[in-house]
Amino acid sequence: MNRRQLGSQGLEVSAEGLGCMGMTWAYGAGDERAGLATIERALELGITFLDTAEVYGPYTNEELVGRAIAGRRSQFEIATKFGFVVNPEAPSDRATDGSPENARTACEGSLKRLGVDHIDLYYQHRVDPNVPIEETVGAMAELVQAGKVRYLGLSEASADTIRRAHAVHPITAVQSEYSLWTRDPEDQVLSALRELGIGFVAYSPLGRGFLTGKIRSLDDLPEDDWRRTNPRFQEAALKENVQLADQVTELAEKRQVTPAQLALAWVLAKGDDIVPIPGTKSPRRLEENAAAVDLVLSAAEVQELDSAISREAIVGSRYPEQMMGLLNN
Repeated sequence: MNRRQLGSQGLEVSAEGLGCMGMTWAYGAGDERAGLATIERALELGITFLDTAEVYGPYTNEELVGRAIAGRRSQFEIATKFGFVVNPEAPSDRATDGSPENARTACEGSLKRLGVDHIDLYYQHRVDPNVPIEETVGAMAELVQAGKVRYLGLSEASADTIRRAHAVHPITAVQSEYSLWTRDPEDQVLSALRELGIGFVAYSPLGRGFLTGKIRSLDDLPEDDWRRTNPRFQEAALKENVQLADQVTELAEKRQVTPAQLALAWVLAKGDDIVPIPGTKSPRRLEENAAAVDLVLSAAEVQELDSAISREAIVGSRYPEQMMGLLNN
């Protein structure tokens, strides 16, 4: 597995990471045994960059990652996130808490659940509009000074907020949704990151599974799958969107690769400063995804994919209304 550097501060990670959320949460029933096996296979393949968060579960995802890395902490780069109000009784609650107190408290909880003495990359999961970013990042910087965190990140932040945060303490990476199906970071964020020397981590680079071509209707999703609440996966929208996925499948067949591999190769081709973190709880899917790192697309192929799924053709927002309000703040 190739390696890439995130930002200019010295954090090197595997060129493709592993999103661990679905191992315990959101996409149907969790499967701890499969999750542990997938992380084991990831290490064998050289995928060492693991992404989790306190809110996934909540808490259970960090605990699973902690069990997976026990006894071999130094072989992984661990990223986790804080910033939501965590309420186990109402896990769908998405209020934010970017207070310095929560940054400190959440970090202690994550360290304990992960079973580590430091976090490699610590993100604010969503910007809290009620707390100045300077205060939040100031508290996060104290965690770096204390040796509990190595590098700082933000998730789904606006270019202006990123600049303000970076002025307080160097931001190493920004994580946002980015795929053929979600191109929002191309508007302002990616150019700002490159100006500032900040890396970019692309979550949901397979469009939450949509770009694999295997989701044709809601019947293809488990009853308890979070995507059933996502506007893009509603029946009317999905019927239109499936035509876009079919175009990716057609182009993948020309290259004799899977649609997932082609979609990941597109993200990787968008810059050496970008690291996609596709999620899976299947070692076999992980192997398929990992092979995308060796798939080199020509400039013409990238352009063809750009045109195949135009932003104007996508039906539905990428989150329900409440959660859309938490983006690009």
